[in-house]
This record gives sequence, C-alpha cells and structure tokens, in this order.
Amino acid sequence: MADFEAQSQQWLWQHPKWPAFEWQDSRLQPLLRRAYDHLGQLKGRMASVAGFEEFTLDALLANIVASSAIEGEKVDVYGVRSSLARQLGIDDQNPVSVSQQSEGLANLMRDAVTSWQQPLSRETLLQWHLWLSQGSESLMQKVQPGELRGSTTMQIVSGPLHRPKVHFEAPSKSVLEHELKRFVDWFNDSATTDLDPLLRAGITHLWFVTIHPFEDGNGRITRALTDRALAQADQNSIRLFAMSEAILAHRNAYYDVLEHAQKHGIDITDWLVWFVKTLTLSVEGALAKVDRTMFKTKFWAKHADKVLLEPQRKVLNRLLDGDFEHGINATQYLRVAKVSKATATRHLSDMVEQGVLEKLPGGGRSTRYRVAD
Repeated sequence: MADFEAQSQQWLWQHPKWPAFEWQDSRLQPLLRRAYDHLGQLKGRMASVAGFEEFTLDALLANIVASSAIEGEKVDVYGVRSSLARQLGIDDQNPVSVSQQSEGLANLMRDAVTSWQQPLSRETLLQWHLWLSQGSESLMQKVQPGELRGSTTMQIVSGPLHRPKVHFEAPSKSVLEHELKRFVDWFNDSATTDLDPLLRAGITHLWFVTIHPFEDGNGRITRALTDRALAQADQNSIRLFAMSEAILAHRNAYYDVLEHAQKHGIDITDWLVWFVKTLTLSVEGALAKVDRTMFKTKFWAKHADKVLLEPQRKVLNRLLDGDFEHGINATQYLRVAKVSKATATRHLSDMVEQGVLEKLPGGGRSTRYRVAD
C-alpha cells in the first residue's frame, strides 16, 4: 500500500495489481451465510404464495424506478409496469399507454434478468445503453446513445469551479476498449468458477462502475449488470427482490463506500461488506412483503362473509399492505376513503363491530385502529 501511495497513483484502476481484487474472507463469511439463509427463506415462502408473477413484476419495476431515482431521474411508473407486463407475458389488469422511454427501460431490465444464460458482450452493453437513452431527452442531450464515451477526461466532481473536489476519475479513452474487453471476458469466465456468486455480483458492480464506459447512464447499467449476476447466482431469471431499492434507501452511504473503494487500493473488503449487507436488507424487505401477502390472503379468507363497503375494503387493503404502520385514525380514513368525518367514524365503528379492526390504546380524537389479529 505504501508503494502504491508513493507512486502517486490515486485510483483503484491505477493500482499495479488491478484488477486482481483482494478481500478478507473472515469478515465476509458470516455476512454471506446470513444472506444465503435469507435467500433460502424467500424462495421457500414464495413456493406457497399465490401471485408469483405479480411479485416478479413488482420487483423488476421497483428495480427500474429505484435505479433511476438514485440518479435523480423520474420515470413513468405505470407506463414502465405496462411495458414490463407485456414483454414478460404477464396479464396486466390496468394497462396504460406507454412511451418510448418506458419501453426502453423495460427492454433493458427484461434482457438483464431473463437472458442471463447468454454470454455478455460489448454489443449487449451498447444495446442496453441505447435502450436506456430511448425517449429520454435529458440523457440524449448529453450523450450519443449506444456508443462509448469520448476522449474528454471522465471525472465526478463537486464544489466550486475554481477549487473542485474530484471524487472519481475513470480510465482514459485510450485504454477503455481494453478495459471493457477485460471486464466482459472476466464476467463470462467467472460464471463457471468457484467464486462465490454474491461476491461475484459485488465485484461486477465495482469493476464496471470503475471503468465508467459511457458518458452517462453508467450507474443504471452497472445495477442492471448486478441484477444479471444475481440472476446467474441462483440460476433463475426470476427476481424476487429489488436491490436498487435498498441502495436508494442508503444512497449517501452507497456513494461514500464506492468513493472509498476507488481511493484505497486493491483490497475491496469494505465495499463487499457493504454490498452483501445491502443485498440482505433488500431480501429482508421482500420477506416482509411475502409475509404481508400471506397475512392478507388469510385475512380475506377469514372475513369472506363480512359485509363491507368499497371504501372500507380499500382502507383495509391499505392497512394490510403496511401503508399505516401505526394504525389509522378517522382523519386519515376520510382522506383515503374520500368520505366525510362523520362517515369515516361510522365506517370505523362498523368494522370494529364486525371484528376486522380493533382499537389501539388511547382514545378521543386520536383514536387509532389496526387490523384485528
């Protein structure tokens, strides 16, 4: 490490051992065991849950929306959902008209996770970039869709123009083709080695974002590549969790740990620790969703004979989906159900009498209600 600093080599890709990454197994093995335990639980529970296709659709949609949000980009959620459903052959109960952008984003995610058995190629990545740019005016103003970046130095900077802080600098254009080929070859070859599949996904993420081959869109394509590596990890094109959601929830830490990895040599243990922990968080989120779905199914089966109005059913479904963690009061009910305060109070009292809701401790205007056990 001292020699590395003495030579004034600042970035990870300038290290003499690049890209022969190193890591400390002793720190990673307990985290990997926990991650695999969670993944096993998720697969086991999904086997007994109806609506498997809906889970797949929701997870892929969440990945697209969150990955764009990480970069500060908003997407048409309903349009992307309709595009995904059609491309995956899933019945969409409420289809909407779709834009070129929605189609492009759906194409990218579908290809990333359903074509996982196909070898990765330079052409694949260029096609992904073309899809990512499709219909996105903000992106197309900055870049040439489907092409690698130009000769201008690629830096991530912040601060005033007269004294900018450089967070990251990518390899120069002169070595970009070589670096990209080296990455693609490794990605294909490593799929059949004894490298732990989850660590492989983490290395994929760090390596590709380090190369930074495009003028823009590198983060989103990096996360799509990570999704492909994770699909290959369990030999399944079905994704049941959305890692980009967990990354979005910890976006500042994500950028901090990536920057740290770029500046501290070839040992990437800290990055891999963060990656595996974040992946585990995303699986925990999916497990919680499965549990809510199972509870919801049992709840409606138990109360199939109850006479409930549509606004009451709507609010109950929102509660069952976990939208009101601390229960719901009359004011919140009237906003969701779009009824008067008096009607809200009457509806809530009726549901308590029918045994579908119960009052939480407290009273008066602050009385809150939750789904009855």
